[in-house]
Amino acid sequence: MVSKKVTIVNPTGLHLRPAGIFCNTAVRYDSRITFQHGDTNANAKSVLSVLGACIKKGDEIELICEGADEQEALAAMVRAVEDGLGE
Repeated sequence: MVSKKVTIVNPTGLHLRPAGIFCNTAVRYDSRITFQHGDTNANAKSVLSVLGACIKKGDEIELICEGADEQEALAAMVRAVEDGLGE
């Protein structure tokens, strides 16, 4: 298991389009990818789960990856968030 805290930098947070990019990045990997925000744990591969977490700009989330390709998955997820998720 690997994890890393990242801050959401895109202006609108994880609304539908950035949530879709976030999930599309996650589904490319076999690892289980989740994230934690406060008391909320969410599945990064589920758009509904991501939207339900109500993540806004400036919120810090902890990405957690578990599986055979966890290092690659974590690096890709961090890169996607730091690049602004298409915004």
